Amino acid sequence: MDVRRKRRTLLVGLAATALLATGTGVAAADGTPSPAATPAGDGAKALCKRAPKIDRRIDRALKRLNAGADRRGSIARLQKRVDDAKAAGQSEVATYLQDRLTFRKSLVPTLQKRQSDLADVRTWCRDDKAGAS
Repeated sequence: MDVRRKRRTLLVGLAATALLATGTGVAAADGTPSPAATPAGDGAKALCKRAPKIDRRIDRALKRLNAGADRRGSIARLQKRVDDAKAAGQSEVATYLQDRLTFRKSLVPTLQKRQSDLADVRTWCRDDKAGAS
């Protein structure tokens, strides 16, 4: 029973390999790309559809990062935690939190750049009738 299964698997694998080799050889011979190699679209229509949601997510993230020390996830709150850890003499904790703070501060310009890029995308979508062409 086990020999049959191995033989069947081997035959199926060989057949698949032969079909793939024949299909790519023909496409390469006449110079046309195979249908699987050509993209169905660039995703512009989907991006135009998702742009408002993406914009809301970026706005929420920036609002949270720039909020006061009472807001979880804000830069000010993490800065306060770093200061508290340093004051308590917890240098390892302070170092860890400082690294997180550095990363969190780097998010602000990145998100602002994405926000401006998304504004350009929204303008393109409006002018191009939501990526219809």
